[in-house]
This record gives sequence, structure tokens and C-alpha cells, in this order.
Amino acid sequence: MAAADVSASNIPALFTPFRLRGMDLINRVVVSPMCMYSSDDGTVSDFQLVHLGSRAMGGAGLVITEMTNVHRDGRISPACAGMYKPEHATAWKRVVDFVHDQSEAKIAIQLAHAGRKGAIPRAWERAKGTLGDEAWEIVGPSAIPFSETSATPREMTVAEIADMVERFAQGARWSEEAGFDMIEFHMGHGYLLSSFMSPLANQRDDDYGGDLTRRMRFPLEVVEAVRAVWPEDKPISARISAVDWEEGGNKIEDSIEISRMLLDAGVDIIDVSTGAITGAGRPTATGLFQTPFSEAIRKATGKPTMTVGNIRTAEDANGVIADGRADLCAMAKWELYDPYFPRHAAVELGYEMPWPNQYKQVERMLKG
Repeated sequence: MAAADVSASNIPALFTPFRLRGMDLINRVVVSPMCMYSSDDGTVSDFQLVHLGSRAMGGAGLVITEMTNVHRDGRISPACAGMYKPEHATAWKRVVDFVHDQSEAKIAIQLAHAGRKGAIPRAWERAKGTLGDEAWEIVGPSAIPFSETSATPREMTVAEIADMVERFAQGARWSEEAGFDMIEFHMGHGYLLSSFMSPLANQRDDDYGGDLTRRMRFPLEVVEAVRAVWPEDKPISARISAVDWEEGGNKIEDSIEISRMLLDAGVDIIDVSTGAITGAGRPTATGLFQTPFSEAIRKATGKPTMTVGNIRTAEDANGVIADGRADLCAMAKWELYDPYFPRHAAVELGYEMPWPNQYKQVERMLKG
């Protein structure tokens, strides 16, 4: 639905439906991927069932899993989620089935590999130091560490790149077995696919490094391999870092071209974040600081985008959609703070959003 169509509706823009291939969303609110560090050798647990299930019950149109890794050594920490063995599909299916049975939300899986940002402790344990003997070998496009305090990755061989393409394809097959509605690739924030895309991390001199076309070769091979095994009626998203925020890194002009390449290869929507390519970090975040990049990519390509970053109010989220700056609003920290944000936003915007059958008394309370 175009921005003009949204503005012409009596329904607040945030609560207009949205379609990607055969996936219909009831609204434009997305629960953004957030690492939860609560899995056992990649197998998710009751934590994910409650965490994602509660946000689906909270009214989001789409919930996206935490970064889910296609290789055991592709995890950020030993407690990260995986899709690298059959048992993982079974565990994820329990979560997917709950979301489908108990809500109107759709659910996507974010497939990834941590690359040179892997083999570190859980977020709340990093102040204690490294994993020590528990750490595994990390890989990347080049032997360049993420930061001055990070381990140096080993440069991947061409054979390892080909193997990783197949691992992403296998992760997609298992994701289909689990019943997911969409796949998102994590191609941002300095993880493996992202690091191949950025000249700050990729200094190879073969066909997988050099100019932008060659730096995109591996990510595009992944997209094409997954699109070949993923159902035609199910969409694919790609989260990218639109700018690297560092001299010599990718700029918005590069990311517009990256987006065109991804869309041509079979991606349906670009999830637009920024930075985290190296340990230098982003500038101080104020307001909807990443939304201008989503807007630029949307206008340049004429294709859907998802925006992230500092979205906290119904007014902000609704305005982003109404003004055509993005097609979906992905929320992370604010969804942790308020799992029922979509329902609260509906009340604030004067929209009568149906509540789950078990919570119908809330509708009666709101109507007085």
C-alpha cells in the first residue's frame, strides 16, 4: 500500500494492512530481532515461547526472532539461538505454532552468522572477560578484528564460503519445516554477511573482495540459494547497515545500490539500520535518526523498507508510515519495555483493535 493510499484511509496509517508476497500483516508494527542469550547449543526454550508469544499477543503485525545462526561457530555467544541442526526446527516450531494459534501475528526468523563478532560471552557477562578456553575460532572476509580488543578472525577460504551458502540454504529448509512466514537475513551490524559488504572489513583480493559488486558476491549467493528453496509465496527481508559511520566505509549511495542488488536477487523488503560495522560505534542517537536512510532507500528503489531505531510513540510510528518514510516500523527496546505497545498505540490513535478472546474484558472496559 502506497503512502497516498494510507493517508486516504480512515484507519490510522500504523494499523493499515500490508502484504509481502503471500504474507498479510494486520498492521505495520514489527517486533525487531533482539538477542536473548537463552538457548542451549542453539536450541530455544520456554523463554522464547513466552518472549515472542507475549509480543504476538500484544498486537504486533510481525514478530522476528532473535539472530538465529546457521553454524554452531556462527553464534555470538554459547547461549545464542541456532538453526544448524534438525532439533532446532522442532524447538522453533513450538514457538511458531503458538504465535499462529493464539494471535493474528506473522512470525519471521532472522538467519545469520556472527563472523568476526562471535565467540564472546552473553551481553550481561562481558565485563567479566572473554570465554577463555570455551571460545571457538572465528572467521571473516579478511583477517581484520572487529575492534582493538577483539580476536582476529581467520580469512575464509572460497570453499568455506561455498559451504556457508549451503548452510544458509539448509537453515531455510528447516525454517520452512518450522512454519515460519518470512526469512530475514542479518546483513548489517558487522556480522559475517555485513562484513563482506563493507570495505572496512573486506580487503580480499579475489572475486569476493574489491569493488562493491565483488563484495556483494557472497551475500547475493546466499540470497539466491535461499530463494531457490524457500516457498515462492513467502517473502524474504534483509537487514542492512545503510551507512558505516566511518571514513572509507559504505555510504547511503552504496547502500542504495546494495538494496537494488538484493531486491533483484529475490529480497522483498529492506530492513534499514546503520553502523556497528566496527567497534567504533554509531553517533549519539537522537530522534528517529535511522529513518532518513529508510526513506532514501524506499524513494530510490521504489520498494518497501522497514525502519528501526528510537521509535517510542504512537505518533512517531504512525507518522513514519503516513509520510511514506517506511512501510513497517520495527521496535526493539520499546517492545521490551511495553510488549503491548501496538494495543496501547491503537487506543491512543482512536483505533478499535480487536483483543484476544481471552482478554475481551479489556474491550468492554475501554468502551466503558
